[in-house]
Amino acid sequence: MSTAMERADRASVDKFGQRRQMLAASALAAIAERGYARTGMRDIAQHSELSHGSLHYYFDDKDDLVALAVWNYKSECARRYDPIIETAQTSEEFAERFGLEMSTTMRDEASLHRLWYDLRNQALFTEGFRDTIVRIDALLHDMVWAVVVRYAELEGRAPALAPTLAYGLFDGLFQNTLIRYLRGDASAVDELREAAPALLRTALQPT
Repeated sequence: MSTAMERADRASVDKFGQRRQMLAASALAAIAERGYARTGMRDIAQHSELSHGSLHYYFDDKDDLVALAVWNYKSECARRYDPIIETAQTSEEFAERFGLEMSTTMRDEASLHRLWYDLRNQALFTEGFRDTIVRIDALLHDMVWAVVVRYAELEGRAPALAPTLAYGLFDGLFQNTLIRYLRGDASAVDELREAAPALLRTALQPT
């Protein structure tokens, strides 16, 4: 194959991948609004410039589309606390910024977080995007542990929890508060902002 033909093939693959990414981003809002079970490919097509048939050209099925959409969003979420980990100078600053970031993302992206929990539950019943959910869970698990470890370093203490337990506790706190917020409890935002640092402090060995 000539160099020109190779470049043309690469360009075609790149354009295909770019279009998949664009459609996945567009689909995320549609799925988040209606939920996984109530959203079909036709509903998703209405949120893009492509027809239902064209959408099937880029994705094998709805699960293929969902897997890419949720991976893009949650893998970005898994890096959300990196700036705090890298720049916080004291444990007090770290805890305050962590609580603020956690509560802000819950408030501003509530429908997308609701979708995450919806899809994680769906993965118990369907294998279509289960591997993606498992990979995302691993990223979030590592993210929480990185937060705990850095806070411990700033405090000069050791973590009191195993990584899996830490993830379970923070994820449970976030999900429970999200449910309350989605039910109309506006105070849930401030409560999460205060509860996240409090939980972080209990994750360390006593002095």
